[in-house]
Amino acid sequence: MTSNVEFHDRMLSLGLARVAEQAALASASLVGRGDEKAADQAAVNAMREQLNLLDINGVVVIGEGERDEAPMLYIGEEVGTGKGPGVDIALDPLEGTTLTAKDMPNALTVIAMGPRGSMLHAPDVYMEKLAIGPGYPQGLVTLDMPVATRISALATEKGCAPKDITVCILERPRHEEMITEVRSTGASIRLITDGDVAGVMHCAESATTGIDMYMGTGGAPEGVLAAAALKCMGGQIEGRLLFRNDDEKGRAEKAGITDLNRVYSRDEMVTEDVIFAATGVTSGTLLPGIRREPGWLTTTTLLMRSKTGSVRRMEYRTPVE
Repeated sequence: MTSNVEFHDRMLSLGLARVAEQAALASASLVGRGDEKAADQAAVNAMREQLNLLDINGVVVIGEGERDEAPMLYIGEEVGTGKGPGVDIALDPLEGTTLTAKDMPNALTVIAMGPRGSMLHAPDVYMEKLAIGPGYPQGLVTLDMPVATRISALATEKGCAPKDITVCILERPRHEEMITEVRSTGASIRLITDGDVAGVMHCAESATTGIDMYMGTGGAPEGVLAAAALKCMGGQIEGRLLFRNDDEKGRAEKAGITDLNRVYSRDEMVTEDVIFAATGVTSGTLLPGIRREPGWLTTTTLLMRSKTGSVRRMEYRTPVE
């Protein structure tokens, strides 16, 4: 049932931060323990429990997978008390399960919320992605450009040489040709093993992270989450769904997608103002990880509202036995 209650992003933002925090805290004891599934399940349980305390009439549109694949936080699951506004929720309870299991940088808990119907219901397929930070003309770089053209266009706009551009790419065999082409321009590459939501977010804070551009193929759900982050932080992202078989095309049609070759802009993936929260699980360029000291755990959460462009970094210290 769709609620007629207005979406008050300001009132819900601190509640959303708490959802991300609790998911991170739940996975804290599993950092570096080598058990990806246990870490992910702990974060899922905590995130779902916290969402169900919020006065929202929420539907998970980007979640842990289809209903038959994920027992909790599946796509289409209803969350919240049902007493508040109708909202779309995109989440990744633990972005970087492998990073967490191996205690490697940039594992995050990630969640975004917007009014009902505001987010692309992306099926769990691959998406070709290209992102840059804020302050550039719209359409400066596009997915239809050759890789080398994207880099020269960005370098020209920045007033620098291609060798001064750093591109973030997910380290996968499918990207070998792209990596070769990027390096042929003189640009450098920061390869990441997992966590492409964080990879895209790095573009929005290039002065801190040193990343100018993100490109490559990753999960479509993560593409929508990254678009929600950039809607708050500023920056551009383009995404195009990729299908390996008829089953995947069927998933897209089931999600209401008719143009299978469409290139989505940031504001087509996330059409209205949203709130976004991410909490560091392991330390990275964007956020410090969970800090342990005798009797205490401390988390740092990034909380953003696209409506105002506000960005909060919140430290939460909680006693533990």
